[in-house]
Amino acid sequence: MTTPGDAPGEEDVARLAREVVTTLTARGLTLATAESLTGGLLAARVVDVPGASAVLRGGVVAYATDLKHLLLGVDADLLAARGAVDPDVAAAMALGVRERLGADVGVATTGVAGPDPQDGHAAGTVFVAVSLSPALAAGGAGGGRVVPLLLAGDRTAIRTATVAEALGLVLASVTG
Repeated sequence: MTTPGDAPGEEDVARLAREVVTTLTARGLTLATAESLTGGLLAARVVDVPGASAVLRGGVVAYATDLKHLLLGVDADLLAARGAVDPDVAAAMALGVRERLGADVGVATTGVAGPDPQDGHAAGTVFVAVSLSPALAAGGAGGGRVVPLLLAGDRTAIRTATVAEALGLVLASVTG
């Protein structure tokens, strides 16, 4: 797992959101979000950017574990075996939202914001994932990626850092 050096603030998140909207707009790409621990914060930060309607297809807040299966198509056996805080669950969430919302890029967040542990995972245990359309993946960007994180701070700090990491992952995935 990786831990960001300095905790990102709202200004960092706003800058990253602007970069995502600008980059996706310039490339003619669309985005969909699947959120658990961020509870809609990721989509909200993208929507804060003027011009977001050119790129954001929509978002799904699947906070409850069963909704990850029902709305995003995450395998029920995977959820039963490992729970919602899992890298494969994050990857399946990103793929599911990308396919269901018809976007070029799907991004997902799952983890524990705290303050208490969940399903044996400490607060700050987070997975962010991205899924790229086959056309993008064929262009050399790769089909998807999951980043494990171990974040510090209170609920607000963990959720803010998760949003920053998710936006950064989107940028890295479509530009590199």
